[in-house]
Amino acid sequence: MRYFEVNFTILPYSVDASDMLAAMAGEAGFETFEETETGLKGYVQQQLFDIATLQSVLEDFPFEGTTITYDIHEAEDRDWNEQWEQEGFEPIIVSPTLIIHDGRHLPDESSLTYPSTTLIEIDAKLAFGTGTHETTRMICATLEELFSANTSLHNVLDCGTGTGILSICALKLGAQKAVGYDIDEWSVDNARHNAVINQVDDRFTSLLGDAIILNKVEGTFDLVMANINRNILLNDMPQFVSKMNVGATLILSGFYTDDTPILTEKAQSLGLTLQQQKEDQQWACLVLKR
Repeated sequence: MRYFEVNFTILPYSVDASDMLAAMAGEAGFETFEETETGLKGYVQQQLFDIATLQSVLEDFPFEGTTITYDIHEAEDRDWNEQWEQEGFEPIIVSPTLIIHDGRHLPDESSLTYPSTTLIEIDAKLAFGTGTHETTRMICATLEELFSANTSLHNVLDCGTGTGILSICALKLGAQKAVGYDIDEWSVDNARHNAVINQVDDRFTSLLGDAIILNKVEGTFDLVMANINRNILLNDMPQFVSKMNVGATLILSGFYTDDTPILTEKAQSLGLTLQQQKEDQQWACLVLKR
């Protein structure tokens, strides 16, 4: 994947204006931000960058007297998970019975208080999804809740699989098979690699492509997951629903809490019913049923 790096200057600068800009710029496809002394540095996949939406967002910026300018550069083509590969990450305790680790920093024995604790090892190489992000943690926690209450979630679809962490989590919690797809070839390979590490590769299929590839995927699914930005979710949700069994569950995350109403409205127009909503910091996670 190739990215644009966009430097935003906010005058006069304020933390509130910076937070609002990050929330609103997500509509233009931005995935992540870094704080700077004068504003924000945002990163967006080149093929997903909607500059017209960004211009509209800035024109409608709700802070009176605030001026925002920006410049766009092609981001350095580098390993976006270089820090994880070099340093790894400390174990992430999603719950007392679900822990994510990097294979080098193993969970402390004191955290393994339950014999049935599910351990997921993630070796991140050029792919998003180590479990440190709020959206990934919320979906993993939701999966644990769903599988503890429902034993009929056999077939799982993972849209935008990244490292494969969500598919692996579902398989370790009780799913029989999982299919994941991603537009990034590195992510597809990394997901397969992580499936091998976690000994679920015989039940996991990783495909290269966007939601159009679902036209080639046979059958329907009991559970569909998508941890992607708002615009892609809105665009691809009809295709998600087309692959869901009647009574199937859809988990959506990757967007800000302010985006919840428009996503819920879209889901309801497709015949889905909201079952649960979670929030962590400014991020949201929705559970819907067909």
